Amino acid sequence: MYRQKSSGGGRRRPTSPASRSAMSFGPGQRRQRPGRGRGENIDPSRFINKAVITEEIEHFTPEHAFDDFKIDERLKKAVVKKGYDQPTPIQDRTISHILKGADLVGVANTGTGKTAAFLVPLLNKVILNPREQVLIIVPTRELAIQIDQELKEFAQGMRIFSVCCVGGMNIGPQISALRHAHNFIIGTPGRLKDLIARRMIDLARINSVVLDEADRMLDMGFIADMRLVMSGLPKKRQTLFFSATLSRDVDQVIAEFLTEPVRISVKTQDTAKNVDQDIIKIDPRRNKIDVLHELLNQKELSKVLIFGRTKHGVEKLSKVLEQRGFKTESIHGNKNHAKRQRALNLFKDDKVQILVATDVAARGLDIADVTHVINYDLPETYDDYVHRIGRTGRGSKKGKALTFVE
Repeated sequence: MYRQKSSGGGRRRPTSPASRSAMSFGPGQRRQRPGRGRGENIDPSRFINKAVITEEIEHFTPEHAFDDFKIDERLKKAVVKKGYDQPTPIQDRTISHILKGADLVGVANTGTGKTAAFLVPLLNKVILNPREQVLIIVPTRELAIQIDQELKEFAQGMRIFSVCCVGGMNIGPQISALRHAHNFIIGTPGRLKDLIARRMIDLARINSVVLDEADRMLDMGFIADMRLVMSGLPKKRQTLFFSATLSRDVDQVIAEFLTEPVRISVKTQDTAKNVDQDIIKIDPRRNKIDVLHELLNQKELSKVLIFGRTKHGVEKLSKVLEQRGFKTESIHGNKNHAKRQRALNLFKDDKVQILVATDVAARGLDIADVTHVINYDLPETYDDYVHRIGRTGRGSKKGKALTFVE
């Protein structure tokens, strides 16, 4: 659908009727949305494969096979059952360090098998010591539920139990589950803080903690809650810290929470090379929704994640697309947990073609085979952009990201 003019990640000329006027937005022009949260200017010229390479892993050859790792045979079988032929870069570089008990900072692109990189060695730790207690802190309930599901798949038949503690859901069943035997608690900062205040979580018993999508937790203003939780943990513990990006604030948190951590970076670049990126300049004479409609009618756009800026805007766009005959669901903060989960499952199971979302869905969610991400509204920051488009082109698959510019 989109032809690339040069191999240097340059501008591609759209060939669809919906976007023949798309490419008149010149590099260097800036557009700032009124009331932007952190006041960052978004330069659309950054949206076309112009990311900084931090470490080349073009032809990655793993140093280990899963058989090489000193883990329980049942875990090795579970890994095979999950379909891992060989370790991904983040798994290859981190698992042996985690097995040795080291604190660790892992920086990796999304969709690289990061969850298994910490779950496999931590499950082995629990197998070796059934009294081991692990706390996994994440920014969103969707990510917590996803990690909990993956843990259950790895631990099937091993009598290792977990409790998922997230906001937006009835706290009663979570309190009840915490009263039963468990080795893993997976939760969001606000709900964990609430359960700690109710004395349902004894932080003194926790030996291992994972801070996943830590950069996102900082962005969402969870630093005070994170500090409260971390301050109650034993000084002697193993802390694993995973982030897709590094910044001064993130480095500060690493220094505060970790002890002489091993640092592993397997990022190839900010935005994955297997995501083709384009901008679509909206002609002032055309209606934005009509341009989107024409795009969505193209058969290549078979599983599309569309990002909007506000909860109201996302819900409105979803309803308009539904009225126009598209199978569409939405996910945003005004929906309760059950409705959000239902929308996600319908999209994952290919029952709907389109999921319209706010940035709550931009990080951590692992949705297979998303063909296109469309930024209907510009993201607040470039980091938000990186995480939005990380929902497509996951693993070794190709994906496309289109950003509307008015």
